Amino acid sequence: MSRRMLLERVVTLLAMCLCAGVAIASYPVRPIRLIVPFAPGGGTDFVARLLGPQLGLALGQPIVVDNRAGASGNIGTQLAARAPADGYTLLVVASSHATGVSLYRHLPYDPIKDFSPISNLVANYFLLTVHPSSPAKSVRELVALAKSKKAGITYASAGTGQGSHLGMELLKSLAGFDAVHVPYNGIGPAATALLSAQVDVALLTPPATVPLMRAGKLRVLATTGLKRLALAPEIPTVAESGYPGYEVNNWLGLLAPAGTPSEVITRISHETARSLKHHEVTERLAAAGTEAVGSTPEEFAAFLQAEITKWAKVIKQSGAKVD
Repeated sequence: MSRRMLLERVVTLLAMCLCAGVAIASYPVRPIRLIVPFAPGGGTDFVARLLGPQLGLALGQPIVVDNRAGASGNIGTQLAARAPADGYTLLVVASSHATGVSLYRHLPYDPIKDFSPISNLVANYFLLTVHPSSPAKSVRELVALAKSKKAGITYASAGTGQGSHLGMELLKSLAGFDAVHVPYNGIGPAATALLSAQVDVALLTPPATVPLMRAGKLRVLATTGLKRLALAPEIPTVAESGYPGYEVNNWLGLLAPAGTPSEVITRISHETARSLKHHEVTERLAAAGTEAVGSTPEEFAAFLQAEITKWAKVIKQSGAKVD
C-alpha cells in the first residue's frame, strides 16, 4: 500500500469518527420508536405510554409507541433485536424476558447478547390470595393446609410460564408443599376462578385485588415484594411471613439493540430516571400498585442476569415449558 493511499484511509477514518461523534452529540434528531411487544391496554403498554411523553420532552423528540404483540412478546422483541443500533429503536420488556430463555426450546434472539440494557423501569408485585371461605389466614396456615392434603392444594395462574405460575412454584420449593397448577388465559380468568372458589389460591395483581379484599370477597395473605405495598400497607410480605428472601417481581425494563453507542445509552438512562420521578408518573404508577424504580445501565444488566439465573432454577425444578 502506497503512503498516499494509507494517508487517504486514515483521513477517511478520522472523518467517520468525527461524524459519528457529532451524531451522538446531537442525538436525537428525529422521533424515537418505543416497541412494546404486547397488545395495547395491558400493563406494559400502560407504563410505556405513561413514560413516553415525559421521556420525549426530556430528549427533545417524540417517543412513538409501537405495539408489536404476538408469541408472548417474542415477535416484538425479535424486531427490536434486529433494528439498527442507533438509539432510535427502544424496547420495553417484562420479566418474561428473563424467563423465556429457560421456557422456550428456541428463542429467535439472545436476551443478553442481542440487547444493550438501559434502565429498570418499574416493579410490580403480586398478592397471595385465597377465597374468604379458606381456613388459611396467613402464609404459614396456607402451607400447613397444603401439607395436610394428600394431593396438595390447587392454584390458578395467568398461564404457564407467567409470573403468577412461577411465583407459586418458587413458594412450593421454599416451603416444601404440593400444589396442582391450573393455568388460565390471563389474570382476569384466574381471579374469577378464585372468586368462585374453584381453586384454593392464586397470585393476583393489586389494583383489582385490593378493592375485592376490602369488600370481603377475597382474602389477601401476603405480597410478593420485599417490602409492603404503599397501596395496602396492612398486607405483610411473604418474606416477613416466614420465608425470607422470597420475592416475585413482575418488573419492566428498557433495552436497546446491542451495539447502541454507550453515550446514547447513558443519556437515555439518565433521562429515564428523571422521567420516572415526575410527579404525574409516580402518582399514576402508585395508583396502579406499581413502583417506579430506575437504574443505571450497569445495574440493570446485573439485575437482568440475576433474574435469568434465579428463574432458570425454578423452571427446571417445575418442568415448565412453553412451545
